[in-house]
Amino acid sequence: MADKILMKGNHAIAEAAIRAGCQCYFGYPITPQSEIGEYLSAKLPDMGRVFVPAESELAAINMLLGAGTTGTKAMTSSSSCGVALMQEGISYMAASQIPGVIISVMRSGPGLGNITPSQGDYFQTVRGGGNGDYNVIALAPSTIQEAVDLTYKAFYLSQKYKSPTFILADGLLGQMMEPVEFKEYPYPNVDVTGWALSGAKDRDPRWIGSIFMEEFGVEKNINSLFDKYELISQNEVAYEALYLDDAELVITAFGSAARIAKSAIKQARDNGLKVGLFRPITLFPFPKKELNDLADNVKMFLDIEMNMGQMLEDVKLSVNGKRPVKFFGKAGGIIPSVSEIYDNIVESFEDIKSNNLTGSVR
Repeated sequence: MADKILMKGNHAIAEAAIRAGCQCYFGYPITPQSEIGEYLSAKLPDMGRVFVPAESELAAINMLLGAGTTGTKAMTSSSSCGVALMQEGISYMAASQIPGVIISVMRSGPGLGNITPSQGDYFQTVRGGGNGDYNVIALAPSTIQEAVDLTYKAFYLSQKYKSPTFILADGLLGQMMEPVEFKEYPYPNVDVTGWALSGAKDRDPRWIGSIFMEEFGVEKNINSLFDKYELISQNEVAYEALYLDDAELVITAFGSAARIAKSAIKQARDNGLKVGLFRPITLFPFPKKELNDLADNVKMFLDIEMNMGQMLEDVKLSVNGKRPVKFFGKAGGIIPSVSEIYDNIVESFEDIKSNNLTGSVR
């Protein structure tokens, strides 16, 4: 077993990227994720790998695109308004089926907002912030250990499905410290020789791009992408289920909000309230079927987020009207407290008891 090391979240993600085999990093500093680039700048060159301090986020994402076309394991990182600047390149990567890992450590917005932690970029990530019909794989850790494990997984899934792949963290997770262990990279190396641009000596030239001028070319490409997304949905959905066997009320939450909710759930359980947790780990693909099946056996859902209700839409779509879905959120970098979540749990049980199952949102 590997020794546990006390590390800041940003440093742990950077170290996990190294151990996952990241050969190139391109990035531009922005709080609260700047330590990722700082850590890699001190490590990668001594290992014979590539670290490029890009002149902007636009440059960083296009460098990632270029490295990805060669099948190289590569990564960038940014935060919120910085990721917004990357959206054109991410759309190009998705359309061209180019792998690359993108770490997004969310801060509060819109605009420049503040450096305080937020979950306000759920839509930006899972709805596709660039143009056209596409998705990206999105993984949401709630602990630093999980951030390490999911960084490993992001590199694997990115190359397996030739897709830009996000780790969606937030400033709380990036800046806090926890004990972590770094196990060996658990995934097989993906064979990229059949598509990567590696020089055309002794083979026919290859082309990777996002423009399709022939008749129905764009439609064919989009259909191909969505066939791939369906395959990802069948094989890669991940979530955490806690206390669901007898739950009447189910909390849905992701990332840092979920870890706070766990303390409120424990308090409620200690007071005899049958409440459980359903935490999506893959935000795309979202665990729709699993949440829909769960709705058959509970009375109400309470969605907790550090935003004004973004994952809420996917929760409601998944539940599909079977049960009411209430919402409690904090925006602008304000972190919900355990007591606030507990009070909302109590209020939800009062609604259940009085049969006030309207699914109001506040």
